[in-house]
Amino acid sequence: MTTRRRSLLAGLGAATALAAARPHLAWSQTMTAPDLILRNGKITTLDPDTPEASAIAIRDGKVAAIGSDASIMELAADDTRVIDLNSRRVIPGLNDSHTHVIRGGLNYNMELRWENVPSVADALAMLRKQAANTPSPQWVRVVGGWSEFQFAERRMPTLEEINAAAPDTPVFILHLYSSALLNRAALQALGITKDTPNPPGGEIERDARGNPTGMLIARPSALILYSTLAQGPKLEVEHQKNSTRHFMRELNRLGVTSVIDAGGGGQNYPEDYDVIQSLHDAGQLTLRIAYNLFAQQAGQELNDYERWIGMTEPGAGDAMLRMNGAGENLAWSAADFENFLEPRPDPTPVMEAELEKIVELLATNEWPFRIHATYDETIDRFLTVFERVNGKTPFKTRFIIDHAETISPRNIERIKALGGGIATQHRMAFQGEYFAARYGAEAAEATPPIREMLRTGVPVGGGTDATRVASYDPWVAMHWLTTGKTVGGLTLYGEDNLLTREEALAVWTTGSAWFSGEQDVKGRLSPGMYGDLAVLSDDLMTVPDGQIRSITSVMTVVGGKIVFADAEFDGLNTPLPPASPDWSVNALFASPAERQPAQAPAQLDMRACHDGCSSGCGMHGHNHGIAWANPVPVRDKGAFWGALGCSCFAV
Repeated sequence: MTTRRRSLLAGLGAATALAAARPHLAWSQTMTAPDLILRNGKITTLDPDTPEASAIAIRDGKVAAIGSDASIMELAADDTRVIDLNSRRVIPGLNDSHTHVIRGGLNYNMELRWENVPSVADALAMLRKQAANTPSPQWVRVVGGWSEFQFAERRMPTLEEINAAAPDTPVFILHLYSSALLNRAALQALGITKDTPNPPGGEIERDARGNPTGMLIARPSALILYSTLAQGPKLEVEHQKNSTRHFMRELNRLGVTSVIDAGGGGQNYPEDYDVIQSLHDAGQLTLRIAYNLFAQQAGQELNDYERWIGMTEPGAGDAMLRMNGAGENLAWSAADFENFLEPRPDPTPVMEAELEKIVELLATNEWPFRIHATYDETIDRFLTVFERVNGKTPFKTRFIIDHAETISPRNIERIKALGGGIATQHRMAFQGEYFAARYGAEAAEATPPIREMLRTGVPVGGGTDATRVASYDPWVAMHWLTTGKTVGGLTLYGEDNLLTREEALAVWTTGSAWFSGEQDVKGRLSPGMYGDLAVLSDDLMTVPDGQIRSITSVMTVVGGKIVFADAEFDGLNTPLPPASPDWSVNALFASPAERQPAQAPAQLDMRACHDGCSSGCGMHGHNHGIAWANPVPVRDKGAFWGALGCSCFAV
């Protein structure tokens, strides 16, 4: 434990004594008693007046008081529900400031998730089982949340292995923003043959005879990956509603109570928001959702926003479902996908002119906006446009730079001067090895430079950018923020770019609330704030670093209502219909949050070297530890291991 962390915890302990002396109240003693009291806990409030307490009272969906058990219990009436927390740690509900929950919910029940899967062998076993359970013409989809560096074999599955596991059911496996693996059945279903030309923005890999191998390569953008995935069969609307409810339950299980949906490809407003709106109308949302509107078609972006400005406005909706503004795509010419297997893309020369018209429209109508920006070079160009617009039409509301992995201190200052914020995600936890291989370990030491952002005072939010590429699990982000490690175990950062656990929690709560303009009602457990909280399976403040990723919630509360409960609180869990359709992934497998997460990168002995193993080599024989149990960044595996005369990766 660092000195900084010890001193902060000591301060929290002193604050607890103060809280015990008197509750922090939100109403007079003559008002109605609280609906819910949680007592005998270790509550991290993130309220500077009372940083820690043992009890909390909630009335009409909001925090009414915090303090000691004795002081809060004085407020109880006969009909107040009182729950003993059994000394568990309580935190404000987590808030993902950049995710894609609306799109993700529509597909969740039919996506095979490889989070926390320790080996390629296990991943293929899951694929084989799901393929056998999936009826024609449905596909098996693996989209996001995994990295080959998490596997004991330290490699991706091969096309031969995928075809053997699923010879007849179409399979689509997305690998970051870089490629997709399709089995023979998927190639046949899509009609991809020797004569199929490469689509715009992508490449169909071919063998020596010109036949498609099954690999799609994103070069220069991910359009080929997403357009191919979009051709798969969709669930019927009733199953989409069920899928969305199960995805919300999964996030509640992880302690998430709010999200900001950054839009996405294929989501036109309002038609593609019908499912989430119908669940809201039925009172079935268990997450607070603020959503952005994402321009869909190149060349039509300005028309999209002109039309939407006439239909809705920021803040339209209520506390559970509300419109948040424009983006993350404002103009397709401004996109800079972070495919670290490819060179940095340069937005086209027309970008500035197209972007300026859109930003001017948004600024004139006082719409908040957000924009995808991975690289500092792109951010620099964006900010020049924003400064020019702001000089003519001053920004009266927030704007957001999303991602910002390589942003410079100078551009952080420019964002602050314009009144903007930076939404960060744990994408480097899944792609750090590739970034280090391309740009070097030194360049990776501040990707993104979150410590510098906080020092500058610019608003910083935490998020995942799930579900494609990265996992929706906030505890992967907490582990990455506080240890600097990827899911494969590679240490990216030194101490100077790590956050304390309290700082990481604040980024994911009070920080994220700014990004939907709700900082006055979200992110802290103090009187008048929403009664949104999570009771944790393990104590975030004391658990060893390696166990942070295994934390879940044992009770999640949104607006004073229990939306998920487990362990000793299981009897309080809200019933949920079984996952549908009956062949869906979540009807067959436990969700990633229900599995036991790997505490560290999978070790060599988790993959037995057996008869028929093709990975032995002259240098190491079958002692694959050098390749499988060490976080070596390898962009070109053949070149890297070939230089050592080694075939441990069987390349």
